[in-house]
Amino acid sequence: MSSTSLPGGTWTLGDLTVTRFGYGAMQLAGPGVMGPPADPDGALAVLREAVALGVTHIDTSDAYGPHVTNGLIRAALHPYPEALHIVTKVGATRDPQGGWPPARQPAELRRAVHENLTNLGLDVLDLVNLRLGDAQGPRPGSLAEAFGTLAELRQEGLIRHLGVSNATAEQVVEAQQIAPVVCVQNLYNLAYRQDDALIDALAEQGVAYVPFFPLGGFSPLQSAALSAVAARLDATPMSVALAWLLRRSPNILLIPGTSSVAHLRENVVGAGLALSDEDLAELDKIGR
Repeated sequence: MSSTSLPGGTWTLGDLTVTRFGYGAMQLAGPGVMGPPADPDGALAVLREAVALGVTHIDTSDAYGPHVTNGLIRAALHPYPEALHIVTKVGATRDPQGGWPPARQPAELRRAVHENLTNLGLDVLDLVNLRLGDAQGPRPGSLAEAFGTLAELRQEGLIRHLGVSNATAEQVVEAQQIAPVVCVQNLYNLAYRQDDALIDALAEQGVAYVPFFPLGGFSPLQSAALSAVAARLDATPMSVALAWLLRRSPNILLIPGTSSVAHLRENVVGAGLALSDEDLAELDKIGR
């Protein structure tokens, strides 16, 4: 299957063309995104199947595991196909309790970038997102020092493009005043739509919006309206949720995660569902 046959077509991140349907590697780590997977061979198979299906956008972080998903990506796919682009994020680490303490001091960010390069087996990172806020969501405050550090690493040739994650609209604007921003990665899905205005503004600017937890995350989306539309289409609710995101705005890129080859294939097929105007109107009521 070629990349053009994936749902949604492609999008350009700076000078990198990626499939709008991508893959998020977080779920390849162990329980709680800590430690290795129970089935390492299965994890490698998922990554290889994603590329075989035509996915050219894989999202990861060296904090996953930590250092687990990047190692799996390298083991499964290195040397990487020319069309494949790996997006990572820095700005948080892991503690023994499974928490996500911030790591946004300049020295911490520089170390994280070099660890990503080493563990992925790369000389240059295609795109690095700065993770802001905390596990509860975005938090106001200046990102100037942290994003400025990543801008310096970009000038040094270690990073091609920059983005922000878990950011407020004000932080996106501040980042854009420091260096070009090619994507924003925030929590967004059919039921959680606080970023509607931001998505529309970014679409006008040609900036990608990448929703994390597009299917609700560790608590999958549940809605009577979603189930009703899914039943009408003889599809799963998660398939409908993915298809809705692709229809929501052309700058939305999907990175649903899974540790199952079968589920990966279901997600690809599901994202290609044809939603009628009636379906869209019914689904739009869920998060409003």
